[in-house]
Amino acid sequence: MVDVKGRWVLITGASRGIGYLSAKFMAEHGANLILHSRDTAHCAKVLAEVKAIGVEAYAVSAELSEPDSVQQMLAEIDAKGTQVDIVLNNAGLQIAYRTNYLSTPYTDYDISFRINTIAPMMICYHFLPKMAARGFGRIVNTTSGIDLEPEQAGYSAAKVALNKVTHDLGKVYDGTDVMLNLTDPGWCSTDLGGPNAPNSPESAIPGVLVSAFMDDKKSGRIFSAQEFTGLSLEEAVSKAEKQDSDYRQR
Repeated sequence: MVDVKGRWVLITGASRGIGYLSAKFMAEHGANLILHSRDTAHCAKVLAEVKAIGVEAYAVSAELSEPDSVQQMLAEIDAKGTQVDIVLNNAGLQIAYRTNYLSTPYTDYDISFRINTIAPMMICYHFLPKMAARGFGRIVNTTSGIDLEPEQAGYSAAKVALNKVTHDLGKVYDGTDVMLNLTDPGWCSTDLGGPNAPNSPESAIPGVLVSAFMDDKKSGRIFSAQEFTGLSLEEAVSKAEKQDSDYRQR
C-alpha cells in the first residue's frame, strides 16, 4: 500500500462534502494538500483543520466551467514549485433534473462537459507527464453510476465521457507506477446529491480514495465507493486489488 506521508495531493471541490472529507482523510495519513474551490475563502475551514493536523496545505481557486481559469490554477501550482503526486478530481456539477427531458437545452451538455469532463482531463493532461517523468503518480477521477435517467442527460453523458477517456488513457500507463482510475461515490446526501440520497458523505470514505493508495500498477478501472463502506483503509485496498473493475462491465 502506498505511503502518502509528505506527498502533495490536489483535491478539487475540497471545501465541502466528499472533497472536504477526503482532504481530512488524506491529511490524517500525512499528505500535504492543495485545496481547490471556486473561491479560496470557501476553503478556510478545511485549510485550518488540515494544517492543525500538522501537514502543509494551501488553497487555490478556479471556475471549472472556464478553461482559462483552470489553466490559471495549474500555472499557480507550477509557480509555487509544488510536486503534485496525487490528484482527486472530485468536483462536479449536476446541472438540472429535467422532468420534461425532451426539452433538455443544449446548455446542459455544454456546462456539464466543461465541468465534469473537460476540466478534470485538463488537470490529468497537465500532471501526467510530470508524474511519468518522476515514475510515480495517482489520479482518481470521480464518475457517477446514474443510468437510464434521461432527466439527467447532460450530467450522465459527461460522466460517461470521463469514464471512456480515463479508461483509454489509463491503459497507456498500465504496468507503471502512474495509476489513473475512476471512483463512483454512490448517491450521497451532498449538495450535489441532494437531501433524499440514501448514503451519507461519510459512507464514501475510504472508497473514493482507495485507488490513490493501491500499488498494483493497474489503470483504467472503476471502484464503487459504497463497496468499501465500514472497512479500514488497509482492508479496502486489499479488497480493491482483488477486484476485476473494468468500467465497461458496470
